Amino acid sequence: MSRTRSLLFAALALASSSHALAHGLYCQCHALENNQVRCTGGLSDGTALPGATLDVIGHDEKTLVAGKLGADSSYTFTRPEGAFYVLMELGPGHTVEIDHTDIPLL
Repeated sequence: MSRTRSLLFAALALASSSHALAHGLYCQCHALENNQVRCTGGLSDGTALPGATLDVIGHDEKTLVAGKLGADSSYTFTRPEGAFYVLMELGPGHTVEIDHTDIPLL
């Protein structure tokens, strides 16, 4: 493969991968029975994100629950006592934070 063709291929690959990350990242959490919280995440174009990191972090910055989105792009955990936030990460610059006050109790 010529150098020009290799550079063109690399540029196209980079352009298509940055396009995939251009969609907005979202995460929604809601309370369930028995003090459970279910969070679902994905991209704004409907792309599911199984395996994306979803951690529950106390306001002291300690990880209370470490998790990953399942095959259905959701993760369910027991609501911690006190203040916390949910952090979903797909990589640097691709994060969503949800404060516990935005997840009303049932």
